[in-house]
Amino acid sequence: MALSAIMEMEMRAGAIPDVASLSLGLPSFNTPASIIRHVNQRLQEDADIGKYTLSDGLPELREHVAAFHQSRTGVVVDADRNVVITAGNMQGLNVLLHALVDPGDEIIITDPGFASHVQQIVLCGGTPVYWKLDEAAGWTLDVEGLSGLITDRTKAIILVSPSNPTGKIFTEAQLRRVGEIARKHGLMVMLDDPYCHFTYENSDRYFNLSSVRELADHTAYLYTFSKAHAMTGWRLGYMVVPEQLKHEVLKVHDATLICAPRISQIAGLAALSEYEAYLPELQSILSKRRQLICERLDRLPHVFSYSMPEGAYYVFPKIVAGHSESCAFSLELLQSARVSVTPGSAFGPAGEHHVRMAYCVATERIE
Repeated sequence: MALSAIMEMEMRAGAIPDVASLSLGLPSFNTPASIIRHVNQRLQEDADIGKYTLSDGLPELREHVAAFHQSRTGVVVDADRNVVITAGNMQGLNVLLHALVDPGDEIIITDPGFASHVQQIVLCGGTPVYWKLDEAAGWTLDVEGLSGLITDRTKAIILVSPSNPTGKIFTEAQLRRVGEIARKHGLMVMLDDPYCHFTYENSDRYFNLSSVRELADHTAYLYTFSKAHAMTGWRLGYMVVPEQLKHEVLKVHDATLICAPRISQIAGLAALSEYEAYLPELQSILSKRRQLICERLDRLPHVFSYSMPEGAYYVFPKIVAGHSESCAFSLELLQSARVSVTPGSAFGPAGEHHVRMAYCVATERIE
């Protein structure tokens, strides 16, 4: 298995001076001061802060998560039966896949979709099945084409909305239909949700499928603190899953990680208590950066065509300049213009002839 193209491009960029790197989805923001203060205080007062927690996480944090989830979805979940604290969504999804997938099983992913999902499925011995998005309709879900991809080896569908890499927000009607198809076929829908707080003027269009109570046995919801709370290095997230699935998840979680770092869980407590104080500023800055990167792309109509991203913090322009394929184009752009982007082919076959640009980077990098 090869290194992800996202990380490969970032490493190549790191070896060249004065590169404007738009390849890695790493927000430029520092962890909010209120979270740091809370952790510093607990470092002084909590003698156990350097120790393991229970495998599913601190009870106090799981209670906060259950309340937070209810506030956002209207669905009551049990902190003990349904919540697992993870080391971020990458680790959480990896645990889920190991708990569900046997060698040869199939997992349906959007095309284009997040590159690392493919790697994780392969690491579990599974087979990624590409579900092509409708580019002509703005990268929307082709719900009518989903049933034709399902076989007796299909175990789950992975969804990210707002999407990485396209920034598309899938509609409530589309997501509900996916949930109905999953329930009909006995599948799990894994909702990887890093960008739910970044929907800009489209916040009324965001829909969380885990808010549908009738689908509770067929949804696994994953939330990360990395993006909206500027905590990428703390490695913290959580999942909300059916009770029986939690039992299976904990077997893998305990065998591979034991628990998420206690100090990060302490930071998570502060984040869930205080996010309303700092999140609006992050949202405002990202909105301005989205506008800025689109203005820059507007100056290059001979090189790129694009759709304004509805959410997340990526834009996924199509290469209209002469080129052979997106990887070669990205390498040439790095060498000649000292701009690092991720080739669209990294995100699936439908991503070819596109590139992903992250506008979560510092404003001066975009300028």
